[in-house]
Amino acid sequence: MNITRRLAMAIVAGTAFVAANIVPTMAQSVTLNLAEPLPDGNFMVAANKQFADAVAAATNDEVKIVIHAGGGLGFNGPDLLRSVRDGLVPMANMAGVQQNGEDSIFDVEGLPFLVNNQEELAKLHGHLRPALGEVAARYNQKFLYFVPTPAQYLYTKIEVDTLDGLAGLQTRGGDKSTVDVVTALGMAGIFLPWGELVPALASGRVDAVVTSATSAVDGRFWEFLKYIYVVNGTGLSHIVSINLDSWNQISPENQAKIEELAATMQPEFWALSKAQGDNAVKVLQDNGMVLIDYPQAMRDDILTRTRPLLDGKLAQMPEANKTIVGTYLSEVGR
Repeated sequence: MNITRRLAMAIVAGTAFVAANIVPTMAQSVTLNLAEPLPDGNFMVAANKQFADAVAAATNDEVKIVIHAGGGLGFNGPDLLRSVRDGLVPMANMAGVQQNGEDSIFDVEGLPFLVNNQEELAKLHGHLRPALGEVAARYNQKFLYFVPTPAQYLYTKIEVDTLDGLAGLQTRGGDKSTVDVVTALGMAGIFLPWGELVPALASGRVDAVVTSATSAVDGRFWEFLKYIYVVNGTGLSHIVSINLDSWNQISPENQAKIEELAATMQPEFWALSKAQGDNAVKVLQDNGMVLIDYPQAMRDDILTRTRPLLDGKLAQMPEANKTIVGTYLSEVGR
């Protein structure tokens, strides 16, 4: 072999060695689709887009999150925990209580009148989230951040000042816990996914709805309903989750940046939730809906009728879940 050929072979071998040692250390670009059941324009969708923009900026576009609002990827709310687990979608924004068919820990937030405001919800989360983290790991995912839904209201066509006036109304709840609450109050509770609700209102299949004011604005409830009653019977949260296999494709440096952003932005999203809820009530009123300040006797009746539901759900919970609730109730003095 002449010297020219040996030199050429050495150069090729050296180049291959350098390439083999450089490529693994180069940053890997990751694009993650996020399944979002809520419609575009909802504050939660806006918050998730804000998070996605912050992640892209912090990672120099090495991690990109693409939000698919309005159920654009075809995944339903109650299926999202399993869908992320199985890698059918790398990320999702899921209503926690809708996952209670997978684990009873998700029922804790849905206990009737356990939580009355965001301050109490934050205290409950202090005891609840370690257990939720264990469930996330068991389902091959990581929960990045939590955002509470705004206060819940009951929307009807009729004005009443007693629960008996609501008896038998076909009332939509977005999860089993809410359906249980309205059923305990004497209404005919039915579960409907968000995508089926507006057609059901238009056809008269549904007489009343329990949901947040922001969702009521999304659904233009003033076209179907008239009166708004403060219920806030459950303290529910949305959870933004990522599949662990997808998470492990992200460099440790970028993982740390994403976790820091989630921790920093979560309180901002909680404040946004409250503000958006308050603003949405005003939008509903501006469009002709009437906010009812119902009498204390009706509120007392609500608590009386739902207390057996609370006690029954607690009795069915695993001891660990009851301990979480008991510790929380001691903290808030109830």
